[in-house]
Amino acid sequence: CWGHGTSGQLGNGADTSSTSPVATSPLTGGAAIAAGGTHACAATGAGAALCWGGNFDGEVGDGTTTDRNAPIGVSGLGSGVADIAAGAAHTCALLTTGAAKCWGRNDNGQLGYGTTTGRLTPVSVTGLNPPPPTVTAVTAGGEHSCAVMSNTGVRCWGSNDRGQIGSGAWVSQAAPVDVVGLASGVESVSAGTDHTCAVTTGGGVKCWGSNVFGELGDGTTTPSPVPVDVSGLASGVAAVAAGSYSSCALLVAGGVTCWGHGTSGQLGNGADTSSTSPVATSPLTGGAAITAGGTHACAATGAGATLCWGGNFDG
Repeated sequence: CWGHGTSGQLGNGADTSSTSPVATSPLTGGAAIAAGGTHACAATGAGAALCWGGNFDGEVGDGTTTDRNAPIGVSGLGSGVADIAAGAAHTCALLTTGAAKCWGRNDNGQLGYGTTTGRLTPVSVTGLNPPPPTVTAVTAGGEHSCAVMSNTGVRCWGSNDRGQIGSGAWVSQAAPVDVVGLASGVESVSAGTDHTCAVTTGGGVKCWGSNVFGELGDGTTTPSPVPVDVSGLASGVAAVAAGSYSSCALLVAGGVTCWGHGTSGQLGNGADTSSTSPVATSPLTGGAAITAGGTHACAATGAGATLCWGGNFDG
């Protein structure tokens, strides 16, 4: 890990920042990784969930509010974890059974278990437990969360003041609700600070929620409580990543395109300006994975290299 580390979020046993990568120890055999506001988590190859970093709201999940500068096991999740997602101050895990559990801050219902009481250890998300449809993917945003179901529909919960859970209203929900118009046909979903984007099974991208800087990519700055099509991305998209106020898409052809807030260079097109519709991130080709953070974004290339761009205040 690298960047801001004063809450221990680099996981190397120190509380200092680093402008270059440092080994997170003793983490080995990782299968998935997620970085949140001031914490990070991993799912190991053995199916355990480990978290580290800021823990003011219990987002590390070890039953305390003590910051951890090295990975520590999440209570009750020593096995059976398939994937993990980190939000601003909460965390969610996808279990191999097809259920989902969340923990940490819950003032807007982002844990999804029907109340707004925070939890220091994992709690099951209401209505997302087997029997089918089961959960196939989870994502955690600023103060909301979403899940892709096995019937390829999307359900979201938590803060909704910007329309980020896609329910068609502006009211927060402490339990999952269906995203309007996305009852089927969804491949993946990514939650940003106040907006959410999904890739359809046809390779298109739809986004909903906040649109202050054009992060919905529809050519406007009008927020939407229901999904809208991203301009020019009706097909050919492999993955999408929603950041704070920007979004990026990995194309099937291997390129990357971004839209939204760009004053820190987080669109990667050689400029420091925002865009309400996608612009090509250049000269990035052959991408294999994409992620977007607060004011920066990163990609893994098909050759296994890591490339990043955007804000770099903390490295």
